[in-house]
Amino acid sequence: MEYITASEKETFNLGKTLAKKLKGGEIIGLNGNLGAGKTILAKGIAKGLGIKQNITSPTFILMKIYQVKNRKSKIERLCHIDAYRIGSAQNLIAIGAEEYINNKNTITIIEWVDRINIKCSKNIFINSNKNFKRKIYVNCPASRTQGV
Repeated sequence: MEYITASEKETFNLGKTLAKKLKGGEIIGLNGNLGAGKTILAKGIAKGLGIKQNITSPTFILMKIYQVKNRKSKIERLCHIDAYRIGSAQNLIAIGAEEYINNKNTITIIEWVDRINIKCSKNIFINSNKNFKRKIYVNCPASRTQGV
C-alpha cells in the first residue's frame, strides 16, 4: 500500500489508522531519511493504541517501553526501538529487547530497521521531499526499502 501525506498531522493520523489494524506481536520496521517522519508515524501508532504518554525517539536510550491502557485490546505494551546505533539484531539482546520482540501482547516499532537484520511483520518506508510531502510505503518489498 502507498499513502501520501502532506503534513506531520496527516502522517500522525495515518499512524493512528494503522494502529487499529494491529493484533499484537507485530514488528513494524520504519525506514526513511533523517527527518522523514518515522517518529511522527510511531507517535500516531502509539496514540492509536491508546497510549497517552508523549512519545519521543529513543535515539540515545535505544529502547523505550510504553504501557497500553486500552481494555478493548489484548495489546499491553509498545516497544519503541531506535536501531541507528545498535548495529545488529544480536545487539537487541544486549538492550533487553528479546523479551518484547514477537511477544503476542506487544507491538514493536523499530526505527532505522535497515541497519539490523531482523524480519518484520510490516515494513514501512517513508520517502519525504522538500515540499514536506511524504510517500509512505507499507509492506513494501525489501528491495524497495534499499536506497529509494
